[in-house]
Amino acid sequence: MQWKHMCKPHAFTVHYVQRMKKHRWRCKAVTFWCSDELLCCHWLQALTDLLEQQTWRPKHVLVYINPYGGKKKGKQIYEKKVAPLFSLASISTEVLVTEYANHARDNLYEVNLEKYDGIVCVGGDGMFSEVLHGLIGRVQKDSDVDQNNPKVPLSPCNMRIGIIPAGSTDCVCFATVGISDPVTSALHIILGDCQPLDVSTIYHKKAFLKYSVSLLGYGFYGDVLKGSEKNRWLGPARYDFSGFKTFLSHHYYEGTVSFQPAKWAVGSPRDKICCRSGCYICRQSSKQLEEQQRAEARGLENNEQEDWTTIKGKFMAINAASMSCACPRSPRGLSPAAHLADGTADLILVRKCSRLNFLRHLIRHTTSNSDQFDFPFVDVYRIRSFQFTPKHFEEEDAESTDLGNIGKKNFAQICTDHPSCGCNQLNSVWNCDGETLEQTAIEMRVHCQLIKLFARGIEESQKEEDKNPSRV
Repeated sequence: MQWKHMCKPHAFTVHYVQRMKKHRWRCKAVTFWCSDELLCCHWLQALTDLLEQQTWRPKHVLVYINPYGGKKKGKQIYEKKVAPLFSLASISTEVLVTEYANHARDNLYEVNLEKYDGIVCVGGDGMFSEVLHGLIGRVQKDSDVDQNNPKVPLSPCNMRIGIIPAGSTDCVCFATVGISDPVTSALHIILGDCQPLDVSTIYHKKAFLKYSVSLLGYGFYGDVLKGSEKNRWLGPARYDFSGFKTFLSHHYYEGTVSFQPAKWAVGSPRDKICCRSGCYICRQSSKQLEEQQRAEARGLENNEQEDWTTIKGKFMAINAASMSCACPRSPRGLSPAAHLADGTADLILVRKCSRLNFLRHLIRHTTSNSDQFDFPFVDVYRIRSFQFTPKHFEEEDAESTDLGNIGKKNFAQICTDHPSCGCNQLNSVWNCDGETLEQTAIEMRVHCQLIKLFARGIEESQKEEDKNPSRV
C-alpha cells in the first residue's frame, strides 16, 4: 500500500540469505522500484529465468514431523518458522505428522518417491534415524540388495534429506550445519545445498540391526543412554542426571575389539584437521577408496582378512565416531578430526582407569585446544570396519564342561541382576545414534557417502577484512 502514495509505484522485493554470527542464517529482503513498468517487468522476468535454471533447488518435498520429540514443539516450530519460508520460496510440501514409533520409516516403504525432490524431517536425531532407515531400506529393496549380507555394497541414495532440529539432541544437524537452528536449516534446504554423508551398518551374527551416522558407543555412553530412558520425564536434563550417575558407578567391561584400519585414508584422528565445507580430505579419501574397491574387485579380496588388528582388554568406553559428534556442550565433539564423507570412522578405546583420569578425559571434550586422546589409557584408530565380542560371549561360545566355570558364570549373572553387591556389571548396551542396542556382540562397516543431506558442511568463519561477508 505504501507504493500507492509515491510517484514511482512499480516495485518488487528480493528475499535473500544473510549470514549471521556462529553459522546462523536469516532471511532478509530488499525492495527495488522504478517509474518504468516495462523495465520492472524485464527485471522480474530475468530473475525468474535465473531461478528456473537452478535445478538443484527443491520444488516439492515430503515433510515428516515428530510431535513428541524434545519439548514437543516440532509441529509449532515447523508451522511458525519453516512453512512460511517454504511458501516464500515456492516449495510445495506434503506433511505427515507421525503418530507412533517408526511411522515415517514404514511410510517411506510405501510412498512414491519419484514425486519429491527431497525429504524433510522435523525432530531430533531419533526422527532423522527413522527417515534414514526408511529411505536406505527402500532404496535397497528397489535395487534388490540384501541388507543382511555385510560384504555386499549398498546402493547410494540420491534423494536428499533435510533436518529441521526440534529434538532433545540434534547432533547430526549440528555437525553438518554448525548450529541447531530451524530457520538456518530451512534456508539450507531452500538453497538446495548438498552434503554427502557416510553411513555405518551394524550387524549381529551376520544379521542386519541398524544404520548409524554419528556415534556407536559401548560402556559409558551406552550406560548413560540406558539410564536416561528411565527418566524421560526430565526432558533433555535426563542426560546430565544419567551421566553423573554413570560416572559415579565407574563400570568397565571386558571384551575383544577387532578392526580393519583405513590405510588409504588421507587424514588421521589426531591431525587436528576438522571437516569443513568442501572438505579436501573427504574428496581425496573417497577417491582412494574407489581405487581400492576396484582393485579388490579384480581379485584382491583375500587381503581383507589379513588387515585386521585385535585388542583384548577392560574398557571404560568403546566409541566409533563417524563424525565429530559435536554439540553445544562439546563444541569439538568426541573426535574433532572425524570427517563426514571420507568412508571411515574413528574408533576410540578408553581402557580401565581411575575415576579421576576418566574425569580428566571427559573434561577435555569441553575444551577447545586440548588433545583429548593424549592419555596413556586412550587409543584412537581410523577404521573402515570393526567387531566387538564381550568376554562372556566368548566363554559361552567355548565348549567347556568345567562345573567351576559354569558356577562363575551363574554367579556373575546373579551379581548383574543384583548390583548392590558392588561387583562390576557383566554387560553394557550399545548407544547407536541415541538409541539402545541390546545385542552386545556386533560388527560395524562404513559405507562411503551413502546418503546426501540438505547441508553444505560447517563453513569457515568469515575474515574480519571481508567487506561483505553476509551475502549467499
